[in-house]
Amino acid sequence: MRKENIDVLIIGGGAAGLAAAIEAKNMGVKTLLLERDRSTGGVLNQCIHNGFGLHVFKKELTGPEFMEKLWEELGDLDKIVRTNYTVLRIDHLNREVITLSESGIVVFKPKALVMATGARERSLNSLRIPGSRVSGIYTAGVAQKMVNIYNRLPGKKVLIVGSGDIGLIMARRLKIEGMDVVGVVEIMPEPGGLIRNVVQCLEDFDIPLWLSHTVFRIHGKERLEGVTIGKVDENFKPIPGTERFIEVDTLVASVGLIPQNGLIEDFVEMDPINRGPIIDDLMRTTVEWIFAAGNNVAIHDLVDFVYEEGKIAGENAAKYALGEKLPEVRFEFKRGKNVGVLLPQRFTGTQQFKMYLRPKKTIERSELTFAGKIVRKFNWKIRPSEMIDLKVTSFEDLPKEVVVEVKEIE
Repeated sequence: MRKENIDVLIIGGGAAGLAAAIEAKNMGVKTLLLERDRSTGGVLNQCIHNGFGLHVFKKELTGPEFMEKLWEELGDLDKIVRTNYTVLRIDHLNREVITLSESGIVVFKPKALVMATGARERSLNSLRIPGSRVSGIYTAGVAQKMVNIYNRLPGKKVLIVGSGDIGLIMARRLKIEGMDVVGVVEIMPEPGGLIRNVVQCLEDFDIPLWLSHTVFRIHGKERLEGVTIGKVDENFKPIPGTERFIEVDTLVASVGLIPQNGLIEDFVEMDPINRGPIIDDLMRTTVEWIFAAGNNVAIHDLVDFVYEEGKIAGENAAKYALGEKLPEVRFEFKRGKNVGVLLPQRFTGTQQFKMYLRPKKTIERSELTFAGKIVRKFNWKIRPSEMIDLKVTSFEDLPKEVVVEVKEIE
């Protein structure tokens, strides 16, 4: 076992982690990024479709192209990035990060830590669908890796369960590659992904979307042979008489992402709705030397937002490591009516920052209020599937607890 002292240690080599490393390195501190896989990039490596980078690079890139931009920004990859490192435990009392590498146990003692551990896919088992667990059932991310990285099709005839963005993109991808995509079933009364993906991935390719539908049963012995689908009511209970059997040999589940915070959830205060750590506008958690950014904080729509958060986390972690006294939290957001995902939850009031939120339900026309004051009006439909971002620039006359609400207007 060996020990190493580091100024800023970053866990996770996706967009948030690399962005944090870029900023920390630019601040002149000793920076190290740990990635458990063989290379950095995370899910971006298998996202060969375009649509990345419009906000931060002002051009439309594929996932690998976006990643290459970050590698170019970082430089010195061999010095800053270590792959095949698994973090076993974080000892927050002694400020130690215990890891397992190919050469054995390595203990790092960082002055500041950035958590950029991302999210994992929810499995089909979480839906508790009756039937055997046969082969031919995949999460959308696994199916995406099979096709885009290993050049292998998962089957011949597929049904997509859940209309999250990855599921919608994979419906299109599998059809392009020659699979018979029979449709997408979504238990909610509206799509779970961005509307642009519904249009570009389903409607443009004549792939049916069945809303308020789910899989009632899985059929097959060794390989999937088919599924029974049907309608559900407003309480998501099956409606008798709506069942129908669909013959498929492949089922792809896109039923949500779960932030990965197992390393810190015992000692960092967590947000039960975001399912990530409570943070302030500096991306600082409730443990002052630990910062967090990206999909482990809350699930984002765009990698551009993840990148921006990583930059903020890296900069402030570096300042902390250099001994700079960071501003104290002065204000706290409280969820009011129709507010679901919300971050940051606290802020210092010393600088402008970007706030993100998701409404709890679809609303035709609405207004966003801070402490009863209107800060933005929406004359278009807002949905839980689409994150709203708002730049907060003024802190005058704000109470310590700022209630955030989304109010319906007629």
